[in-house]
Amino acid sequence: MDNNGTGNAAESLSAPPVGASVWERKIFDHLTEHIVQEQGLFEEYVYAAKETESKALGYLINLLIEDERRHHSLFRQLAESLKTEAELWPENPVLPRMDFNKENRVEVLEVTARLLDREETDLRELKRLRSELSDVKDTTLWALLVELMERDTEKHIAILRFASKHAKDPVF
Repeated sequence: MDNNGTGNAAESLSAPPVGASVWERKIFDHLTEHIVQEQGLFEEYVYAAKETESKALGYLINLLIEDERRHHSLFRQLAESLKTEAELWPENPVLPRMDFNKENRVEVLEVTARLLDREETDLRELKRLRSELSDVKDTTLWALLVELMERDTEKHIAILRFASKHAKDPVF
């Protein structure tokens, strides 16, 4: 991994998967090309955060940098996972396979239902809070940050609904 925490796409992903299908090769190329292209954007964000005299802009750009690091990591995991599966090494998955099945179905449904309820409550509270911040939405970052947390909560809800749906209708 390089010093900015995003790693170097060429380190372990320089060669396409051995024995990959046309589709696997196409997806692998897309993923690895995206990693390389995003590196330039990441570097621009880092430069802008260091160079700006605006503390507010620096703070916001640092939030974007955190997201870009996570996105880079996810793209890398996707590419590495595709490579290990194409090369028939499924016992060493980078990303776990879907394992929502009969054996763990009840647990998955109980956990996701409980967490969904909490996330949906949180989303309602965040929306209420953001409306209460309307008086300072043009003078502080507060309303924006609460809106971003709403979006994160919506993402959490989407993740939990995905797990719940796949536990209800397992492929296995």
